[in-house]
Amino acid sequence: MANRKVIHFEKWRVVQAFVVLLLVAGFGATTGLPALAAPCAAVDVVVARGTQEPGYLGAVAGDPLYGTLLRTLPQSTVAYRVDYPADLLDPGSISRGTQDMTAHVMWQAAACPDQRFVLVGYSQGAVVTHGVLGTGAVTALGGISTLPPGLESRVAAVLLFGDPMRLIGWNVPDLYAWRTGNYCTAGDPVCTGGGDPTQHANYAWAMWPAAELVASRV
Repeated sequence: MANRKVIHFEKWRVVQAFVVLLLVAGFGATTGLPALAAPCAAVDVVVARGTQEPGYLGAVAGDPLYGTLLRTLPQSTVAYRVDYPADLLDPGSISRGTQDMTAHVMWQAAACPDQRFVLVGYSQGAVVTHGVLGTGAVTALGGISTLPPGLESRVAAVLLFGDPMRLIGWNVPDLYAWRTGNYCTAGDPVCTGGGDPTQHANYAWAMWPAAELVASRV
């Protein structure tokens, strides 16, 4: 019974974070160009965009990050846009995001045995990424698809931006913590509880540190 109470409390905390996220949804900057696919590139950047975020991979984080990675990494690199609603009014949005991200990684891992993955999530997309990695507060929501343990070694890096789970004190599982960059702008209400909603779209500063982390892991 005590454990059940803890799970219900954590669900409430997640919902609370999502409400904050909804209030600042829709931020974006200039859109980027679609990522071009190529078979069995060395690195596959798998991106879950934020709530109603414009751009192909996401104007705030995904598009600029991918552009930076293309300039930074010597390895061949492609990107995949996670196919999910990115809509907090859709009760299945998060679970559908985890299902698509997990299915994509599993498919690519089987088709391309040497390919490494960089999992990226911004805002609601960060919650999706947490679910794929098995973060307890997200998997407790139900309907969440997580990566099989055998694929853990294929994940070179995890990049989270404006992460609502950070606000409520949750990190990725320890297995992934050493290769995770979690970037949060001061004043961002979604990840710090700050009072400036405009800061939820201010992540240009994090692109190079994130790219450097990936470069050190692939």
